[in-house]
Amino acid sequence: MMLLSIAKTTLFSALFWLLAGCDDAPPEIANVDSVRLSAAASGDPDNWLSHGRGWSEKRFSPLTQVAAKTVSRLGLSWVVELPTDRGIEATPIVVDGRMFVTGAWSMVYAIDSGTGEVLWSYDPQVPRDWAANACCDVVNRGVAVFMGKVFFATLDGRLIALDAATGKKRWAMQTTDKHFPYTITGAPRLIDGKVIIGNSGADFGVRGYISAYDPENGRRRWRFYTVPGDPSKGFENQGEAAMEMAAKTWTGEWWKTGGGGTVWNSMAYDPELNLLYIGVGNGTPWSQKQRSPDGGDNLFLSSVVAINAANGEYVWHYQTTPGESWNYSAAESIILADLKINGELRKVLMQAPKNGFFYVLDRVSGELLSADPYVAVNWASHIDMQSGRPVEYPHARYGTEGRVITPGPAGGHSWYPMSFSPLTGLVYIPAHDVPGIYKLDAAFRFKPGYQNTGIEEGITSFEALDPQGEKPKIRFGVYLIAWDPIKKEVAWKNSQNELGGGTLVTAGNLVFQGSGSGHFRAYQADTGNELWSYDAGTSIMAGPVAYAVDGEQYVAVAVGRGGGAASIGGPMARAWRGVQNVNRVLAFKLDGNATLLPPRRDLREPDPPHSEADRVTIARGKKLYDTYCYVCHGLGTEGGGVFPDLRYADHSVHDAWVDIVIGGALKTRGMRACAEVMDADDARAIQSYVIDESSNLIKQAVNESGRLQ
Repeated sequence: MMLLSIAKTTLFSALFWLLAGCDDAPPEIANVDSVRLSAAASGDPDNWLSHGRGWSEKRFSPLTQVAAKTVSRLGLSWVVELPTDRGIEATPIVVDGRMFVTGAWSMVYAIDSGTGEVLWSYDPQVPRDWAANACCDVVNRGVAVFMGKVFFATLDGRLIALDAATGKKRWAMQTTDKHFPYTITGAPRLIDGKVIIGNSGADFGVRGYISAYDPENGRRRWRFYTVPGDPSKGFENQGEAAMEMAAKTWTGEWWKTGGGGTVWNSMAYDPELNLLYIGVGNGTPWSQKQRSPDGGDNLFLSSVVAINAANGEYVWHYQTTPGESWNYSAAESIILADLKINGELRKVLMQAPKNGFFYVLDRVSGELLSADPYVAVNWASHIDMQSGRPVEYPHARYGTEGRVITPGPAGGHSWYPMSFSPLTGLVYIPAHDVPGIYKLDAAFRFKPGYQNTGIEEGITSFEALDPQGEKPKIRFGVYLIAWDPIKKEVAWKNSQNELGGGTLVTAGNLVFQGSGSGHFRAYQADTGNELWSYDAGTSIMAGPVAYAVDGEQYVAVAVGRGGGAASIGGPMARAWRGVQNVNRVLAFKLDGNATLLPPRRDLREPDPPHSEADRVTIARGKKLYDTYCYVCHGLGTEGGGVFPDLRYADHSVHDAWVDIVIGGALKTRGMRACAEVMDADDARAIQSYVIDESSNLIKQAVNESGRLQ
C-alpha cells in the first residue's frame, strides 16, 4: 500500500513522499532540511505526524467535521484487537492512510487508518523478566516516523528503526547500560534531524539522561545527563559546565545510588530557537534527607531544561520543586504557545507537573511568568515570583513521624497528556486530588534493582498531621480541568468518579478523553458540557488523535487497562474484577456502525488453602508484601484488574508459592525471583498474609444469593 497518492504536488505531499521513503521524491523538495519539512508537516490537518501532533505538543486538531453539533452521530468505524493484555498508553501516529501504534511489551503495529486492516506488526521480543524493572507495567507511549522509518524504544532500553512500508528492522541500538535497571516507556521524537529518547527507572536507582541518535544508522550524536555523576571523575562533554554547576547543589555520595532524574515522558521543541525542552523526573530515594543529607536543590531533578538541539548543550533551566522529596516529577506534558500576557505577546512554555502548580515560563529565557495551584496543595503556600521558589509549610519535609501531603505521589497531574486549544485559549488537564502519606523508612537500605523510595510503603491510615502541623483535610477527587493560563484560574471543571486519561482538543469545539471506567467521552471545549460517550469495555488512559482519510474525519484511541494505576486497587479495581483485560485500537467517524464485542467476565469465589499462621507471621508478611509486592499486585492485596489478584490464587499457585517467589518459576511472565531480598520463610509469611486477606474477603459483603460480590 502506498502511503501517498502520486497526484499530490504540494509541499506537504513532498514531505509525505519522504516519510514513505520514496526514492523519486521531487528533488527540489528532497533537499529541504528536516526542520522545515517537519515544521510544515505539523500544520497538515489530515495527519497526526508526531507525538503531540506538532513539536509544540498542543494536541490540537484543526479538523471540524466532527464538531459539537455533529458529535452525537459519532460511531465506531473499526476496531483492531491487539494480542496482549497489559497496559496501553500509546498515542498513535498517522501518516497519509497509515497508523503506527505501540502496545504492551513494546510491540509495534501498522494499521490502515481508514479500514483498520493490520498491515504488519513487529515484536521486539522484550525479555519478560525485564518487567521486574518497570515501576508501572510494560507500557509504551508510541513511535516517531520520518524518512520511511518508524522509530520506537523498548522496555529493555533499545532504540529500533523499522521500515515503514514492511516493518522490517533497519537498525537497533542499545541506549542504556543493561547492568542497571533502566527501562524505556516513552515515545521518541524526531527533532532537528535526530531521534531523541530518554529513559525510566529513577526509583530503582539509575542516573537520568537524554540522548540523540542519527536516524540513518543509530549512531549517537549527543547525550545530556540530568544529574551529575561522581565529581572526582570529571564531567561529561555535553553540558560539562552544567554538570559542574549541578554538582554544587548535591551533598553526600548520591552517585552511588544513581540520583534519579530520568527523562521518561515529556519533550517539546521550538525550531526557531532550536531549543529542545525536556521534563525531568524525581530523585532516588524520594527524600532529599536520604539522597543529599546536607541539603541542596539537587539539579536538575523536577526541572524543565532547555537544551540546544544541535549539540545537546545546556541553555537554561527552571526547577519546579527544589530539593524534591515527594515524587513531584516535572516529566508531565510540556506545551509551547504564544500568549498575550500583560499586553505583550510572549513565547511561552506551559506545564502542570505533579506538585500541583501550573507554570507559565518564557521559553526563550526560562523566566517565570506565573505559577498557580490547579488542584489542592498543602505542602507550599505559593510560589515566590521573585525567586521562583515554592514557599513551603514548616513540616512539608516529612520525617519518621509521617505527614499527609497533597498532592501525593500520583501528583495533581501525571503522564496523561494534556492539550491546548488556540481557539478557546484553555489547557485541558486530566487532574486529581489524591493525598499521600509520606513517612521516612528508618530502616531503609538501598536495594539495587528494586524500588528505592525510602518511605514506608503500604500505609493507608490518614491519621498523621499535615505539613502545617494540623489535622489534614482529606479530599479525593478526579477532574477534567480547563485552565486559563492568562487569567490563571480554572475556566471550568468536571468532577469525575474515575481516573481520567489523556486529552485531545479539536477546532470542532470538542475535548475527547477516556476514563478508567472504559468510557470515551466528548465535552464541549468552551463550556465543559458532556456531549457524547461510548463504552469501550476497558480502561482508556492513552491520548486520542484526530485525522482524516478521503475527506472523512476519524477520532482514534488505543485502549487497555494497566500502567501505574493498575496497582492501586480500590473501587476501580473492584469494578473490573473478573473482567478480561483487552488491548484494542478503536476508530470512530460520523455514522460509524461497527460493533464491539464485550470482554469476557469470569467471576469466581476465592478458595484459599488452610493456614495455621499466627498474627505475628501475618503482620510480618504484610510488611514484606507492602515493601516488595503491592506495586504490581495492589494495596491490601486488592489487585488492579491487570496483574493477578492474589486473593483468588488457586491451590496450584499456593503449592508452588516458594518456587515462584524465590525461584523465579514465573519469570517468563514478568514475575521476578526475589531471592536477593528474602528467603523461603519470608515468602511463606507473605503467603500467610495473602491467605488471611483472601479469607477476610470471603467473610465480607455477600449478595442476596449468598455469593461473593
